[in-house]
Amino acid sequence: MRVLLVDDHKVVRAGLRALLESTGRIQVVGEAASGEEAVNMARTLEPDIVIMDLGMPGMGGVQATRHITETGLEARVLVLTIHDEDEFLVPALNAGAAGFLNKSVADTGLMGALEALARGHSYLPGRAAALAARRKAQPTSRDKPGPEVLSARERDAIGMYANGFSARETAEEMFLSPKTVEGYLTRAKAKLGLRTRRDIVRFALEAGLLQAEGE
Repeated sequence: MRVLLVDDHKVVRAGLRALLESTGRIQVVGEAASGEEAVNMARTLEPDIVIMDLGMPGMGGVQATRHITETGLEARVLVLTIHDEDEFLVPALNAGAAGFLNKSVADTGLMGALEALARGHSYLPGRAAALAARRKAQPTSRDKPGPEVLSARERDAIGMYANGFSARETAEEMFLSPKTVEGYLTRAKAKLGLRTRRDIVRFALEAGLLQAEGE
């Protein structure tokens, strides 16, 4: 099994490499510290599985996953993150991830997740699987305000925030100050009647803001 590690923390990558290579069944073919590096290395190295972090500078893990899964490569993406499933599970699956695992249980769950993906299965631990099923069954309300009530800047800010960017990272991408971005987010949430990041992710998913490239 050939694996590409993607995480912006060198210590985390080193720990994962040691864990995987100690099995004698996994070859770590490369390490990437950003989403951009992950996409380029996946194309060059053609790994079987990409272990993807979400919170990285520049291109985030959700965007990188989408790029990798849309290239036609056979690599499957396992999201390994500290982020809560409630906020990031659906965007990750929507981007094409085949599995989702929290770093807190990586020592006991990582090998099982990799083996499932290698066999062509998806991997969602019990809580994540239940959440995905609930989200899939939720009806979409047509009575709520849609993206048309937002300005172009507000729409961009909401889309990037839903994709996992922080206000600071969004500001860097939009060439604005964090305070300005926070203003866009505040006004957008007020227009849409949203309160939490979970609400924003759900809205962005329903409105198609997680589908477009380059957000």
